[in-house]
Amino acid sequence: MNLIWERPEPRGRTAAPTDRGRIVAASAALADAEGLAGLSMRKVAAELSVSPMRLYGYVATKDELLDLMADFVYGEIAAALDDRAGWEEALRAIAVATRDRALRHEWFVELIGGRPHLGPNALTVMEATAAALARALGPEGGDRLMAALGVFNAYLIGTVRNEVTERRLDRVGGTDEKRWRESVGDYLGRQLATGRFPTMERVLADGPGAETDETFAAEVGIIIRGLTAPGERRGLTAPGERRGPTRAE
Repeated sequence: MNLIWERPEPRGRTAAPTDRGRIVAASAALADAEGLAGLSMRKVAAELSVSPMRLYGYVATKDELLDLMADFVYGEIAAALDDRAGWEEALRAIAVATRDRALRHEWFVELIGGRPHLGPNALTVMEATAAALARALGPEGGDRLMAALGVFNAYLIGTVRNEVTERRLDRVGGTDEKRWRESVGDYLGRQLATGRFPTMERVLADGPGAETDETFAAEVGIIIRGLTAPGERRGLTAPGERRGPTRAE
């Protein structure tokens, strides 16, 4: 059976017209309201005023529906990008758009990571990311492109998952980050007073730090600079670390 991306939609049906676009939009709206746990073919069908069996002519399984939903969000990310942007601006835009859509569609974080999505919109975002990194690394950095792409995506997926998880905990537990910090403040103070954690004491000395948007922007900047630093492009050694002998030696 062909993948969903290459399978044509059914034709010749006139009653209660629908298509994959309507199905995915209705599914995304349900997931926004109830999460993936509340998503079912029956509920989607009810939203579209069709029978559940009717949907299976367009989407064979729920896994296919989830793939389409993920690509729906990637489409929103792709729409926020500018082909004319420089490589650094492009990477920042990809990061910001991904976080923005993940916060808008919290269920998205449950679908990303692991094996990559291969829908047309996901491929568009992947191409934009890889192209920006390739421009940053230059012709001599081609051997680092795959690793750089992996690190960039791993940071992005990890940070949006953490932020969405924190938001969910706030809603479920009724304790926001400020209250949580207050609840653990005395304990943390006693631990730092032991002198066993001097670096963390220095990190925490100025309080909780910047707003989330500012923290995210600063972290993205660090990731971009680290991935594209010109000093060690020809090898994987750290600055000042001697590489093994070459044939010439």
